[in-house]
Amino acid sequence: MARRNRKYAVPGAAQGMQTFKADVMRREGYTVDPNHPDDVKYEVAKELGIPLQPGNNGGLTTESAGHIGGKIGGSMVREMIRLAQEQLAEKGNS
Repeated sequence: MARRNRKYAVPGAAQGMQTFKADVMRREGYTVDPNHPDDVKYEVAKELGIPLQPGNNGGLTTESAGHIGGKIGGSMVREMIRLAQEQLAEKGNS
């Protein structure tokens, strides 16, 4: 998978998103290197039986790559929704 240069709407959000990803995936039971949280994709790929390796993965199908990203992104979105619901509930109680 190619590394993308993501542009976030909020300057400086990239580091926060990487930290968030590391926290979420750690809670999901994965081993996450805090200095390289993006590397959790290799552990996810292994669990899913997808032969992802550092470097060129041109032989992977889009579907396989999507399974890896979907597992990570899906976990992050579920956590964001949980946090938003928690904040809304707190607002309602104040």
